Amino acid sequence: MAMRIVLLHATPIAMQPIQAAFADLWPEAEIVNLLDDGLTIDRAREDNLSETTIERFVDFGKYGHRMGAAGILVTCSAFGPAIDRLAASVPVPVLKPNEAMFQAAIEQGSRIGMLATFGPSVGTMTAEFDAYVAIAGKHATLTTLVVENAIDLLRKGDADTHNRLVAERASDLAHCDAIMLAHFSTSRAASAVRAKVATKVLTAPHAAVNRMRMILAA
Repeated sequence: MAMRIVLLHATPIAMQPIQAAFADLWPEAEIVNLLDDGLTIDRAREDNLSETTIERFVDFGKYGHRMGAAGILVTCSAFGPAIDRLAASVPVPVLKPNEAMFQAAIEQGSRIGMLATFGPSVGTMTAEFDAYVAIAGKHATLTTLVVENAIDLLRKGDADTHNRLVAERASDLAHCDAIMLAHFSTSRAASAVRAKVATKVLTAPHAAVNRMRMILAA
């Protein structure tokens, strides 16, 4: 029987990139998609992640666990503390969206850039990056640029303009050793960004699939 991996989505625009990554890297996995796009709507209204939102997210993840998940992969990067609490609440691996990408980034060097399109996620992602670097015993700095309006255009179906706007900011991070595309949705712009800079460009979906497969194979 195939391993069931439950994907927790807080926005529909994150779904296609991770599904494509599983198709490329782990097609035999059984993927179940759970979507609560109200989480992103409500998260955008909070300066800091509220206890109410954390509890709601944990309930969302526990439902996924009860479906028989061998592992849970979260595809939205704005819920770090909620993901930590979920991971402590269920007996299966729970993977944050960007853990594997952070690892790949610091392997490239100490100056890391990040292109984000959802501003409320930047604080939690920065904290997660700093914590990961500390645990890894590395020295690395993170410079993040938020590409205004790009995510709104993507939600309206204009992926081409989204990709162009993200790529246009890449040159501001060309001095970095690696550039991370912050969100699963942002990975659509990878080809456009790579066409603008010689810097190593990293995306989260493929790294996350490889990481989950490795964890479950151990």
